[in-house]
Amino acid sequence: MLDLAQAQPAMPHALLRARLALMAAAHGVALAGRREGEAALRDILCLLRAGEQAGPSGDIALAWCRATARPLSDAGLKRALPGQCARQIDLLGKAAHGAAVTQAAQVIEAILRDAPREHVTALILADAALARAMGWAYLIPLLGIGLPRRDLRLRGGDLRLACHGAVVRSVGVALPLAAELTRRAAQLHAIAPKLRSKQAAQAVDLFLTRDAIAAAALTPLMSDRAARRFCDRLVTLGAVRELTGRDTFRLYGV
Repeated sequence: MLDLAQAQPAMPHALLRARLALMAAAHGVALAGRREGEAALRDILCLLRAGEQAGPSGDIALAWCRATARPLSDAGLKRALPGQCARQIDLLGKAAHGAAVTQAAQVIEAILRDAPREHVTALILADAALARAMGWAYLIPLLGIGLPRRDLRLRGGDLRLACHGAVVRSVGVALPLAAELTRRAAQLHAIAPKLRSKQAAQAVDLFLTRDAIAAAALTPLMSDRAARRFCDRLVTLGAVRELTGRDTFRLYGV
């Protein structure tokens, strides 16, 4: 059932992790008592300029994106969770016994015992513990999208049982999403030879690693005007979707 991280060349793994990270971020924002949904968080992630502050909800979204984007490591987790003490990262080593979900539950319990409001930290590190126990190279947000607030109050065997249920629910979400993204990625690859830009291959690769991009993200590859035309061409060909419905500050994704 947990084959999401296995070597399946056709599956756009980075894109799947990015899409699940956005879902986990929206869940984390709700846990923090804030109202931003996936669309608002996508705007923050794609339109934030260098030097700008992301805000509390944006920081949650950035944490999940950073945690899932690179191979799993303690150093990467520390970068994803700025300001979090090293002791919390060290809990991953202390929970290195028992079944994978049991280890994840131990991490949640240990963190929330000392810091009851650090839900996002607890869920990111729990998914990291799950990934390590499963032998995955990357963190996949399963507990991050599937464990509701009420279950975060549980402890011991009740929490372990809740984590098992959350993983089952999340896999039920992630597997159909993986199948859909694999289909859409194949469609994008099939259309790529029709694109006239010399940088088309690099641009396509970018679409297959991010939940969404603004046309400006392509400007290292082509001019601003060419980037907008390129994105609109992909929409016309049915290879990507425009995700906002806006006339300006448009975002595109597979």
